[in-house]
Amino acid sequence: MHTDTVFERHRPRLFSLAYRLLGARGDAEDVVQDAWLRWHGSDQAVIADPEAWLVTTTTRLGLDRLRAARSARRHYVGPWLPEPLQISEEPSPEQQREQAEQVSIALLAVLERLGPEERAAFLLKEAFDYDYAHIGRLLGHSEANCRQLVHRARQRLQAERPRFEVPQAQHRALLERFMVASQAGDSAAITALLDQNARMLSDGGGKVTAALRPLLGAERIGRLYAAVARRGLGLVSRMGWVNGEPAVLRFHPDGQLHSATLAVVDGGRIVELLTLMNPDKLRNH
Repeated sequence: MHTDTVFERHRPRLFSLAYRLLGARGDAEDVVQDAWLRWHGSDQAVIADPEAWLVTTTTRLGLDRLRAARSARRHYVGPWLPEPLQISEEPSPEQQREQAEQVSIALLAVLERLGPEERAAFLLKEAFDYDYAHIGRLLGHSEANCRQLVHRARQRLQAERPRFEVPQAQHRALLERFMVASQAGDSAAITALLDQNARMLSDGGGKVTAALRPLLGAERIGRLYAAVARRGLGLVSRMGWVNGEPAVLRFHPDGQLHSATLAVVDGGRIVELLTLMNPDKLRNH
């Protein structure tokens, strides 16, 4: 089989792995391109298992880039949130099929709190169903150590994730009520939709005005949205989708996307609001 054909057959899997590792589309594309260059520079005649070789190369390149990115993100202005793959108002049938393969921004944000090798081991086990022996060979660790990495990652993720999942229709309906209340500046209605200890993160990256620290507490968040509504920026809010999850999309009067807000829902209330405002992360959507 032609070398390009072999690589292209595995490209979607490699990109999916790189994106889950890095939480940034551009970085993931760069890693896959670097893997392609290494593939073309290798002696493919001696590679018995091209898929294993490509996954190993992509993982190691991804880990190197993740370590560099984590260092750079320490200097990021305000909270850092992952870059979405897809933002749309009404996904096409093809996009709807793809949504099942996508990973939520909220999960990527939680994965960001793991160490690089914890994150890689967890993803290889949970998302790609590799056994511990394979993960050990790939990461250069013992099988027992990889079990520990995955176990710790699961514990940390479980502590961070909602206790009670809700159906997507209920999630979307709750977010739609939040959209209406926030557009009206109804602080009491917003507060009623939020968990008392809700948290809000806004990622402006220093490019636009956004909260530089997480905002904690339902009443404080409600007051902030009421103040924003009083400023009368002329933004138009519509329901949409980000990485296959319901989201509130806000647009400038000229139709340009201003922001995308997602919600983490636990039971019947919103426990976390994640707002993407950095224009670099909204571009091309």
